[in-house]
Amino acid sequence: MNLIKFLDEFSNENLVNGTSSRREIFGTFSSLGKKAALAAIPFGLSTFANKAQAQSMDNAVNALQLALTLEYLEDEFYDLALQSGVISDSNVETVYMQISQHEQAHVDFLIAGLEGAGVTPVEKPTFDFTAGGAFDPFNTSNPAAYAQLLALAQAFEDTGVRAYKGQASNLMGTDFLTPALQIHSVEARHASEIRRIRGLKGWITNAERGDGMPEATQAVYNGEDNITQGGVDVTSLGSGSPFGMEAATEAYDEILTGNEAVNIASLFIVS
Repeated sequence: MNLIKFLDEFSNENLVNGTSSRREIFGTFSSLGKKAALAAIPFGLSTFANKAQAQSMDNAVNALQLALTLEYLEDEFYDLALQSGVISDSNVETVYMQISQHEQAHVDFLIAGLEGAGVTPVEKPTFDFTAGGAFDPFNTSNPAAYAQLLALAQAFEDTGVRAYKGQASNLMGTDFLTPALQIHSVEARHASEIRRIRGLKGWITNAERGDGMPEATQAVYNGEDNITQGGVDVTSLGSGSPFGMEAATEAYDEILTGNEAVNIASLFIVS
């Protein structure tokens, strides 16, 4: 399956205007709205007999294809980071090595699952981690490379957490839900560890991307300042005194829709 065609179909819109440069698209990043131990999945399509069930499985497959695309991105990113020579801290290198192994496991698992279900996995795209020249994270001659490498890792991990959560409804009632949640929790651990390395809290506060994050990555964090959960203003809760805005937003993570996750990933894909 052609990746760009898949992304277009998944989002039901043209994400990249053919007359626009990828640098111009990256410039609009901030305006866009915004995995490892696993149990074996019984990928059985035969149990979905009627039309509604078939549609549910179509949604699940699309969700897994999107997840695979994000896993491809993260897997290659960590591979290149480890090969680059930019990481000078041995402790950080150890973390990246472990995360890299997790991401490879996620890729292999999703491919095996999709193929086992008789579905052709989406092809691995060609990635451009400079985003058309906006970044240069693997260049040892670039004084900002290490900071960019850490910032991109944070953005990719935070994207993955929210994207997996956003696809949960498409996996409801299928055998895919449990392993997807298992991957989701591991991605959250990755995100927390990367944020710790960068000297930040392990969780997102309000819709803040955190110190040192490029402004263009704001799309990853938009919507995280939501304080209404299940129709309840969570700032009104708490024993003795209400929760403050920060605590209320830190206690809950928001989703990324498929379109929002696609918009972010597409900026690092060569079309």
